[in-house]
Amino acid sequence: MPYTVNASILLTDLPLLERPAAAKAAGFDAVEFWWPFAEAVPADAEVDRFVRAIEDAGVQLTGLNFFAGDMPAGDRGLVSWKGRCGEFKDNIDVVVGIGERLGTRAFNALYGNRLDDFTPEAQDELGLKNLVAAAEGVAKIGGTVLLEPVSGTPAYPLKTAQDALDVIARAGQSNIKLLADFYHLAVNGDDVAAVIEAHAADFGHIQIADSPGRNEPGTGELPLAQWIARSQELGYAGHIGLEYKASQDDPFAWLSTFG
Repeated sequence: MPYTVNASILLTDLPLLERPAAAKAAGFDAVEFWWPFAEAVPADAEVDRFVRAIEDAGVQLTGLNFFAGDMPAGDRGLVSWKGRCGEFKDNIDVVVGIGERLGTRAFNALYGNRLDDFTPEAQDELGLKNLVAAAEGVAKIGGTVLLEPVSGTPAYPLKTAQDALDVIARAGQSNIKLLADFYHLAVNGDDVAAVIEAHAADFGHIQIADSPGRNEPGTGELPLAQWIARSQELGYAGHIGLEYKASQDDPFAWLSTFG
């Protein structure tokens, strides 16, 4: 199974730059990250250290988030955040640069929460412009922008696969794809099996965690192995992102019994 370890939510007992090597030591050849810096445009030296950590570990960076604001404080992206458009567009150049250096081709653009000071229509208009700008930016390196439904944040407007697919259709860019996080979709009440049947061949990426708890596969009630297998039967050929909270000393022990 082509797994990729989300090293922003896993291996967090280690400093961020040590996690790619720890993923390699655990038997994985690929990692993905949320935005690993505090700012949209970090210093060149910070970017260089991150790139070296990936290269020195001998892993592939399969996915990277665009800057999403202060995630611990509840921010969930700048795509539709009026007043921060310039910040997002500046971030595109940094993302493309990292992608070009590391061969990364999948980039998650969190859409952003609803804001009290602006109408949903105004935010969505900006969201489309920013998604198109991101898609055009990463297209220079053959990249794909991922759009993700998210749970646990009431102000985040994309909760179902169809919510995201509607935005993707309006953006009209062939390199914007659905990020199917089976945990988020299930928690939000989406019919994950139906989403897979209708759209698996066009998924841009799959991520997994079990529910309840967002912990390792096998700790909850979701038929993750079945969903993955069916997605692959229907044409999904990408990585499976491990984006869960470890609840055990060995965060990867479940792999020996999965499937």
